[in-house]
Amino acid sequence: MSSLLTPELLAQVGKSGPRQTELVTRRDIRKYAVATGQRQRRFLDGDEAPPLYYITLFWPVVELGELTRDGVFVDRLVPDLSLHKAMAGGIKVEYFRAIRPGDVLVASRTFTNLYEKQGASGLLIFYEVVMQVTTEQGEPVLTETATRIMR
Repeated sequence: MSSLLTPELLAQVGKSGPRQTELVTRRDIRKYAVATGQRQRRFLDGDEAPPLYYITLFWPVVELGELTRDGVFVDRLVPDLSLHKAMAGGIKVEYFRAIRPGDVLVASRTFTNLYEKQGASGLLIFYEVVMQVTTEQGEPVLTETATRIMR
């Protein structure tokens, strides 16, 4: 079985993207809470962000022409792979503290793993990206490990 992963692709493992800083506002927490059907008062009042609030906080804002056919932004941290149909492989999130209005959060993302497996219809490429979120002072907020599968 030949590999889809070249030495050049594997050399990209460990690459980090630029740090991103975002301000958390009560209004944005409230909008997210309403949009996602939250029921707890602390979320609806904007006192604390719901668990997955951070995901959209750090999404890049891009023009429509920069999105893929599925409406997803192109992740510049991940090298161009020979397989292009993406599937979610899951996320694991470790929370250290709640996100609150007024927090200035800093996210750093690292391309941490790239491997392949044989699937029923051929080779699949798996990759992982770890995002660490801290406060501006460096206090840990969360670590997310996201896995994507390319077929």
